[in-house]
Amino acid sequence: MDMDAAVLLLVDYQQAFDDAPWPRRWNKDVDRNALALLEAWRETGRPVIHVRHDSVEPGSTLRPGEPGHAMRPGFEPQPGEALVTKSVNASFIGTDLDLRLRRLEAKTIVTCGISTDMCVSTTVRTGANMGWNMVLVEDACDCFDLPDGRGGTIPAETVHRVHVATLGFEFCKVTTTSALLQTL
Repeated sequence: MDMDAAVLLLVDYQQAFDDAPWPRRWNKDVDRNALALLEAWRETGRPVIHVRHDSVEPGSTLRPGEPGHAMRPGFEPQPGEALVTKSVNASFIGTDLDLRLRRLEAKTIVTCGISTDMCVSTTVRTGANMGWNMVLVEDACDCFDLPDGRGGTIPAETVHRVHVATLGFEFCKVTTTSALLQTL
C-alpha cells in the first residue's frame, strides 16, 4: 500500500447521527479512531478531504441549517483541507471528488465514516469501480441497527461485519486504525 500518495477521506462525521431519529449505533470508539487517523494525517502533511452530507430531504437532520448538519467536534476541516458536499450516498456522484484526487496525484484513498453500510460502502464501491485503490479503516466506521423489513432488527454489529466482509472481498483492502497508523 503506497501511503505516500494516500489521501484520507472522512465521510459524514456529522452531529446528526447522535440523536433520534437515528437508531442505535454500535461503535463507541468511532470518533477516537477516526480522530487518531486525522491527527496522524495532519502531522505527516498528507492530504485530507472531508465529506459532508447536505440533505435535500425536507425534515432531514442532515439538511443545511439543522444543528445535526454540523461536523462532529474535532472533524471540522482545517485550512488547506478540502470539504466535498454531497446529497446522495456516494461521495463521487455529483461532486468534484474525483478531480480533486487526480489533482493531488493520489494513488490510495483511505476512507472511514458513518455509516458503514450506506455512504461509506457506496463511496468505496464507486471509488473502486472508478479505478481508485480504496482502503477501508473498519474500526473508524459506525452504523446503525437496521429494520429487516419483516418486523425485526438486524443488529448494527452484524450490519457492519457483513458490509466490511463484502467490501473487503472485492472492493478494497480492509485495515484497522492501529495497523494503518503503524504504516505511516
